[in-house]
Amino acid sequence: MKVFLTGGSGYIGKATIAALIRHGHTVEALARSEDAARTVGELGAVPVTGGLGDLDVLNAAAARAEAVVHLAQADTGEADLAAAGALQDGIGSGTYVHTGGTWVYGDTDGVADETAPWNPPPVVAWRHPVEEAVLRRAERGGRPVVVQPGLLYGGENRLIDLFFTAPGRQAGAIPYIGDGGNQWALVHVDDVAELYVAALGAPAGAVYVGVGGVNPTARQVALALSRAAGIAGKIVSISLDEARERMGAIADAFALDQRFTPARARTELGWTPVHTDPLADLERG
Repeated sequence: MKVFLTGGSGYIGKATIAALIRHGHTVEALARSEDAARTVGELGAVPVTGGLGDLDVLNAAAARAEAVVHLAQADTGEADLAAAGALQDGIGSGTYVHTGGTWVYGDTDGVADETAPWNPPPVVAWRHPVEEAVLRRAERGGRPVVVQPGLLYGGENRLIDLFFTAPGRQAGAIPYIGDGGNQWALVHVDDVAELYVAALGAPAGAVYVGVGGVNPTARQVALALSRAAGIAGKIVSISLDEARERMGAIADAFALDQRFTPARARTELGWTPVHTDPLADLERG
């Protein structure tokens, strides 16, 4: 299958291009710079010059493809919606896979799935109208699918690093918020890349949370990372206000208490995460 992908030079994008090619697909990938073009080219994709604001480029590339995977993060909800619209117009009745995230559900109060009510922190509240608009295309003959990854780890993860290496953290200790008892719905980047590949065969209007099925506490994660950093056991609690001062609004997302099951993706797509011990992976660094 010929797939057009945005965000190919990014964290999830590089893993997803590798997975798509490994499964026999051919890939064109949006590249807004020479460095990005070089990166996706080295992975085996054909670069398409442009950015998310170049709607004509997105539309034309999607029209050449049999499926689209939209991974790139727009600056605003309006920009993401415009890009999604151009991509969906171009792909027509082909599969369009859109990227969301589990943070939109807020605290889950137990193990949740894709039917949980939305209760997003402000930093991701903009996703709701975008995903609603994306999924409505199914009513007009489109084939939209939404993948909602959990908190990603593995490889060069800049998002999780932002929390644990935030400027101003106490020297020589790994921080966590409050008592660290809140659970994180983790997923390895290589596993979520396989979910994007599997989602190419999903039915129109489907939504899948991408989680590994293991939900350690933030304190457990901090302990694992302290061992990886050679400072075993040196962790420190910070308040949510302190976290906000260091990181901004995204701190509220890291403070969420979330547990999710990947049962729907397993049952409908045959997706089986292979990284089932995130603490061991994190401890290895």
